[in-house]
Parts: sequence; C-alpha cells; structure tokens
Amino acid sequence: EKYLKIFAEMSRQCAGLRRPGAASLDLAYVAAGRYDGFFESDLKPWDMAAGALLLTEAGGLIGNYRGEEGYLQSGEVMCANPRIFAQMVQCLSKYSVC
Repeated sequence: EKYLKIFAEMSRQCAGLRRPGAASLDLAYVAAGRYDGFFESDLKPWDMAAGALLLTEAGGLIGNYRGEEGYLQSGEVMCANPRIFAQMVQCLSKYSVC
C-alpha cells in the first residue's frame, strides 16, 4: 500500500515511470544518464553497492528517501542527477522509515 502511494505521487510529479526490476541496473542507468532518477525500498546492500559506486563516480546523488547517507543500512534508496535530486527528496521524504 505504501509503495502504491509513493508511485502515485511520483507519477504526478514526472513525465513517466519505469519499473524494470533490478536495482543495480536502474542505478547504472541513472549513472549513464538513461534515467533521471530511481527509488526503491526493502533492498539489501548487495542490491545497491555496485550501482551506487557507478552513480557517485558519474556525478549522481544518492541517499535514503530523506537524501541522507545510510541507504545501505535502511534498504530505502533514491538517486538522481543533481538537477532533480532535491525534488525527489521533497516528494519521497515523508515516506522514509529512517
């Protein structure tokens, strides 16, 4: 239910959403500029670590739904290019479990 609320809110805030499946691939796509942003919850560190490294090396921003560090421990992650990161934090922060 929580995820559907997040998805509905994000749908109102952006042009389109995709849900292909693998978090590591989604993070890599943000790093490559194919996607502008990505969010997910209930992930394990191994789902995010490699993609997070690619993303930060490419200049992307990553954090939990509040935009803070600790996403590997909390399992909730959101990332984006620097242009929209703050907007994603604004939208997702109220859904944070941190």
